[in-house]
Amino acid sequence: MARAIWSGALNFGLVTVPVELYSATQDHTIHFRQFQRGTSDRIRYRRVNERTGKEVPYEDIVKGYDLGGDEYVLVEPDELDQIAPGRSRTIDIDAFVDLDEIDPIYFQKTYWLAPAKEEFGRAYSLLIEAMGKTNRAGLARFVMRGKEYIAAVRAGDGVLVLNTLLFPEDIREPKKEISKLPAPGNVKPKEVDMAVSLIESMAEAWKPDEYHDTYTERVKKLIEDKRAGRTVTPEEAPPEATKVVDLFEALSRSVESRKKGGSTTAKKGKAKQPDLSELSKADLDKMAREAGIKGRSKMTRAQLEKALADASGAPARKRAS
Repeated sequence: MARAIWSGALNFGLVTVPVELYSATQDHTIHFRQFQRGTSDRIRYRRVNERTGKEVPYEDIVKGYDLGGDEYVLVEPDELDQIAPGRSRTIDIDAFVDLDEIDPIYFQKTYWLAPAKEEFGRAYSLLIEAMGKTNRAGLARFVMRGKEYIAAVRAGDGVLVLNTLLFPEDIREPKKEISKLPAPGNVKPKEVDMAVSLIESMAEAWKPDEYHDTYTERVKKLIEDKRAGRTVTPEEAPPEATKVVDLFEALSRSVESRKKGGSTTAKKGKAKQPDLSELSKADLDKMAREAGIKGRSKMTRAQLEKALADASGAPARKRAS
């Protein structure tokens, strides 16, 4: 069971609901240690004084703000604590906005809010029902671990969701940061129409269960292959960029391919049927998605192999046990 990382009260007008905050996401990526090549020696980092070369204890380290020209303002940790926001234990909703009006760029991290005790469940459910009917999010400020956050509180599936938001000063302006942005209006109307047709032909309902971290799957397979002494097979090179003169033709062929139920990826010659037993489950899932096989997210590896074999008319090979 997850543990609450913050507790306090959610204030909504004159309604106060004691709540607990839980992290709604987790890091599933693979983490590596560092070693010196050709040895089994770990690489470790130490806090070293660059002048003396001696390691410095953590309690003797202070922070420094760079003013430029090798000039710094040194700040003690307790000085930062003294000016930090108070240890607030409330999430005060100041206003409600339409959820669709919040640009996704502002969303930072997702948490769940749960009633602190079962006796507060009725008021908690009231907030979920009311927010769900209005499609509005409550904007609030709260303090967690000595830092102030602006947050959007919204209705989820049977749970209140709190999204911490970035402040406006955290958001960069693309025109100031990127020099290669094209000028508007440099595409032809017929190209836009064809691109719209392609988008509409590829439109589907949002099904998050059908999307997986295929790169992490490949990293796991790489580790398994190296551990077993098997040859590592590199991935295919990405497709080349579409030339401007071929843009409309590429869009046209993509739309036509979608109408025929095929893939939008251009094929050169007849591709050799891969050995399904040699592929990772992530690769099988990708092939099943391209082939339009339904229910693939719930299939086992063996079921994916059989479904792909049936779709291509080739027999599935038995995996060595």
